[in-house]
Amino acid sequence: MTTLTIRKIGNSEGVILPKEVLARMHVKEGDQLFVTETPDGFSVRSYDPAFEKQMDAAESIMRRYRNTLKKLAE
Repeated sequence: MTTLTIRKIGNSEGVILPKEVLARMHVKEGDQLFVTETPDGFSVRSYDPAFEKQMDAAESIMRRYRNTLKKLAE
């Protein structure tokens, strides 16, 4: 487990991620990360445009075919 400290960065506050963490996440300076709340706390993930596009398509299909998917789930 890695412990991070919140620090003042300009007019904001943030954390500095160790190089090892950045390397394992396959991110570098300027990349976007997403923080989502989970039942166990918070999750920090790297941004993946291809995954976002797939999720947008899946959500559209699920909305359009809601009744069909509900029947299939029975």
